[in-house]
Amino acid sequence: MKNLIVFLLWIPSILFPNDQKVPSKIKAVTVYLSGAQITRTATCTLKEGSNEVVFTGLSHKIDESSIQVSGLDAVSILSIAYSINYLEKSESNPQVKEWEDRIKALEHQITLLKNRIHGLEEEEKVITTNRMVSTATQALNLEKVKEISQYYRERITAIKNEVFETNLEIDALKMEVTMLQKQLAEANGAPEEEQGEITIKFDVPKATNLMMTLKYMVNDAGWVPNYDIKSTALNAPLSLAYKANVYQNTGQDWSKVNVVLSTGNPDYNISKPKLDAHYLNFTTAYSKRYSPSQKKKGYAFNPSVKKVAGTVTDASGLPLPGVNIVIKGTNKGTQTDFDGNYSLEVPYGQELNFSYIGMIDQDIPLYSSIINVSMEEDAQRLEEVVVTGYSGQSRNLTGAALGIRIRGAASIKNYAEPLYIIDGVPVDGFVEGDLDASEIQNVDILKGSDATALYGSRAATGVILITTKKSNTKEGATKTEFVIKKSYSIPSNNDITAIEINTFRLPATYEYFAAPIINENVFLTASFTDWEKHQLLPGEANIYFEGTYAGKTVLDPYTTKKEMVLSLGIDTNITITRKQERNFKSKSFTGNNRILNRTYNLEVKNNKGVAIDLKLVDRIPKSQDKEIKVDDVVTNNATYETKKGLLTWTMNLKPLESKTEHFSFQVKYPRGKYISL
Repeated sequence: MKNLIVFLLWIPSILFPNDQKVPSKIKAVTVYLSGAQITRTATCTLKEGSNEVVFTGLSHKIDESSIQVSGLDAVSILSIAYSINYLEKSESNPQVKEWEDRIKALEHQITLLKNRIHGLEEEEKVITTNRMVSTATQALNLEKVKEISQYYRERITAIKNEVFETNLEIDALKMEVTMLQKQLAEANGAPEEEQGEITIKFDVPKATNLMMTLKYMVNDAGWVPNYDIKSTALNAPLSLAYKANVYQNTGQDWSKVNVVLSTGNPDYNISKPKLDAHYLNFTTAYSKRYSPSQKKKGYAFNPSVKKVAGTVTDASGLPLPGVNIVIKGTNKGTQTDFDGNYSLEVPYGQELNFSYIGMIDQDIPLYSSIINVSMEEDAQRLEEVVVTGYSGQSRNLTGAALGIRIRGAASIKNYAEPLYIIDGVPVDGFVEGDLDASEIQNVDILKGSDATALYGSRAATGVILITTKKSNTKEGATKTEFVIKKSYSIPSNNDITAIEINTFRLPATYEYFAAPIINENVFLTASFTDWEKHQLLPGEANIYFEGTYAGKTVLDPYTTKKEMVLSLGIDTNITITRKQERNFKSKSFTGNNRILNRTYNLEVKNNKGVAIDLKLVDRIPKSQDKEIKVDDVVTNNATYETKKGLLTWTMNLKPLESKTEHFSFQVKYPRGKYISL
């Protein structure tokens, strides 16, 4: 019998001579716009011959075809297999044990406090009983009665007070126990994730300790760009903080890992297109009219968007009422109102479809809670989008370029070191060389009252503000990678983890802008160029004005050409009126033609106490039919762009100054027909 048991125990070593389960640790994560590459490291001891190693505790959302193994030296791989272990669940929340221990400690403390109350109550009973016995068995004089009464009163009062205070302590401890129990119930109620396993069979020429690296792609992860834009005052540079909202629900927490953010998207089909000959033949009228929907590439789905709103316009910027907007793959949707505005709850789905008669359908991923759309008749035409919203400003800092000598005035008598603020934190004893030049993003100098107003008397000799780089940028042939310097922990719960990529200082041009034919409000705008070098992606932007949150807009570099324009809000101290002048200088009809004469007066008034520069635009209609003629165009002081019919006035208005501009044109078209003027 004994020999049989030994034989049975020996069989597995024959069938699976060197089978072992190996734990591994996540060292780095490359997060794409959709998906992520996990890099794990593991150490295992391999014997000579065939070894089967099972890497456990992995995500159950691994793309099997993406698995890579490196660091093998002379060891070769015979086979790789990926499977899901439904029996072994992922480890519970590591705080559960801590919460359970805390509950036990609190309950122990509550018991001790209850015992204290019980002892006090027993003491009160003894005092009360003793008082009754004393008065029944002996006669007491007045002084003795006073003495006993005072003792009873003081002691009973002390007991009552101590019982009351102890009950308050118990109530507070019970409240904490209740909160911890609720937290435990939530953690225990969360669904347990099954684990993925990668089984690799190695051929080992000689016994070795192998330190290997395991890489693979996982789904249900990604990052979404997000921006904070701040401005201090008119003519101040813009501060643009480029951030990433990272999410993941892969079933495994990423604990203190090195993070790389990539603008690439491995989900896209990378096969190059093949263009062949096109042969003409007769076809149906429908197939001539039919055109596939236009799908915008490069816009990443943002899972945090639950409601989306925006405005739909035509190529000229006029609002389109009645545009159909549907969550793709569903029948849930809405239509734009008379002003082209829409709002839609999006509890599910990843794309919106925009459709309108005569326009090309557009499929747009839900990348932002604000999605403005310009519908196009020609898919080859790309319109320039002016980004709108509100903007904020922070203190104006005249900056020194990188490479300045920080200590600067060392040769001046009685020179005192300025206050150094590095990434918002005051640093004592900072000297040049403490930071490598490659680590510095921006250097700004604050002097005088501006410095002391913000930082007090410590800033009397000036402030040097240093912003360090939060990432290193690596530009590849097809993508850009941001290597984040700080390690992050990103839980597998689909919550957003905000990671700062970098902060940029952008020289901006400020201008007041008005297009009264569409909107008679006057907008303050800031425009900037050279935004391409920062590898911006479409995303939401929070705007801050003088340190206060002012609103939200969208940055969309894919639809911006040379200059990106931000609207910083409406200035009600500048007014514009656009009125059509009654014109009876000519007949309404001549022969078979209808004649319309139009003259418009634009009156602008600056009610502010300072002078302003204003850009005023309007337009003269363009004809798309030879029977419609636009003649007698009078532009006066405006710059006229004949191709689009746009009129532009650039004016400077002194405080409380008013100016009036006007233009006119004539339209002829066949009698009995109608046009939209």
